Amino acid sequence: MGHAEVLARLLGSDRSGVAVRVFDGSRAGPADAAVVIDVRSPHALSYLATAPGDLGLARAYVTGAVEVDGDLYTALALVAGLDLDLPLRARLRLLRDLGGVRLLRRPPRPEQEVRLRGRRHSKARDQRAIAHHYDVSNRFYNWILGPSMTYTCAVYPTADATLEQAQFTKHDLVARKLGLRPGMRLLDVGCGWGGMVLHAAREYGVQALGVTLSRRQAEWAQKAIADAGLGELAEVRHLDYRDVPETGFDAISSIGLTEHIGLAQLPGYFRFLYDRLAPRGRLLNHCITLPNEAEAVRRGWFIDRYVFPDGELTGVGRLVSAMYDTGFEVRHEENLREHYARTTAAWAANLDAHWDEAVAEVGPRTARVWRLYLTGSRLGFERNQIQLHQVLGVKPHSDGRSMMPLRPDWEPPPPA
Repeated sequence: MGHAEVLARLLGSDRSGVAVRVFDGSRAGPADAAVVIDVRSPHALSYLATAPGDLGLARAYVTGAVEVDGDLYTALALVAGLDLDLPLRARLRLLRDLGGVRLLRRPPRPEQEVRLRGRRHSKARDQRAIAHHYDVSNRFYNWILGPSMTYTCAVYPTADATLEQAQFTKHDLVARKLGLRPGMRLLDVGCGWGGMVLHAAREYGVQALGVTLSRRQAEWAQKAIADAGLGELAEVRHLDYRDVPETGFDAISSIGLTEHIGLAQLPGYFRFLYDRLAPRGRLLNHCITLPNEAEAVRRGWFIDRYVFPDGELTGVGRLVSAMYDTGFEVRHEENLREHYARTTAAWAANLDAHWDEAVAEVGPRTARVWRLYLTGSRLGFERNQIQLHQVLGVKPHSDGRSMMPLRPDWEPPPPA
């Protein structure tokens, strides 16, 4: 039996028009398959045999030992349904059929794979984790994210809205939930390239301060602020949020930061934000979450080693409890996971549209990391393996007043 037949058996009988082609010349699957998983090197099999979970598959794809001819989303949807942590007997049988113990010689790890050292979530280690992911290339990010340079879940007002329209809608939804008005002070922690800071200053006349651990993000954001003529209202600093000295903010937005905080640090994170707010100030926490706490024990090897080192997700219930325990009164929450599936699909399409430029800018292996990550994230949101929650809290005055509206007033009226 050729290697292709063995791998096809692993994939299952219903492969939805996906074929397998292997370096030994064997092929299995429909002759007219629109998608072909091309196993180009024995290294691919060794990666699978010597790494846990999805890590081996990721190493094989990143190095080019496995290629996908056709739509990666279709291929990944098939592979994502597999249990790669096979029982020992099944692993031994598969090992025998594909070449024996020689497959256990581990090939070199791709240089894009990172394992950080030092105390987890110390300021120094967090700086290295953020630099690994965000200090890639502003030009590369611009090709993926588009003109908004916004790297968080968009909110699609309609099914046919563009990515730019959806990112504007997201920023405006956050602004309205926070009740922003001219003259107020906003702190945006983990501000990225300054999208929320720019929106708050430009659209609401708010004095907005953003902080990010990425030096390249801060440099880009400060230039964008200057180009927009908003220097008197907006500022972005290259700074750990824990080092922000100012207090008395009327509102705080945290959009895509909580994933990097670490579960053990959640109480201190919310306490710091609480202490930075004036009484009746609001916090909008926007982050990726898990559908339940049982999922927290499952480790995402590929994401941890290649994409978000030290990233930790939890369920929305734990976030709400941590906010309550800090003193926040939680007034609203919503799950936007379908919107994030659309957002990651749009980013993946942007990457494909600029593929040659992206490869020239960051190299083929880093570009392949991103193609795999964006496509896998889309599947995760579609299949409810990950979610995106916005949680709105308020710091009540000592007399209990919150100044919240009697009913939510942040949703715009439906189009006529």
